[in-house]
Amino acid sequence: MLRKEFLKKIPTKDASALKVGIVLSEFNADITESMFEGAIKTLKEWKVEEENIEVYRVYGAFDLAYACDLMIKKYNPQAVIALGCIIKGDTDHDSYIASAVTRGIIDLTIKHSTPISLGILTTNNLEQAQVRSSGDTNHGDKAAVAALQAALL
Repeated sequence: MLRKEFLKKIPTKDASALKVGIVLSEFNADITESMFEGAIKTLKEWKVEEENIEVYRVYGAFDLAYACDLMIKKYNPQAVIALGCIIKGDTDHDSYIASAVTRGIIDLTIKHSTPISLGILTTNNLEQAQVRSSGDTNHGDKAAVAALQAALL
């Protein structure tokens, strides 16, 4: 059991000193744009200055890892938010893409010691993606919170 003195508090909602990158997949744009809006809303709530937010857009989820690597090398943010949407189709393609992207993001997080939040939906259908990209279940919002909390540790 962890002792209380070893537990860190969740950081306050003041990320005003941070530079944050967002890498956004444009495939399934109706879903990812909604997630992007959720992430931006959260960054503003956490006081991240607009001039401290850099956005890269890529075609699909498979391109996210490369763009996150480039973002870290060129912009040097304290956190990156990767946003994408992979919807199950008639083949196993979605599983291969999701696995590759997840592994790439984990590897980059460790390589650069920069938190990259995994804001990538993997759903069985469009309806599930729509639910997870809006309102209180907007995973863009949740990915932004995860990135900011990790950066403020």
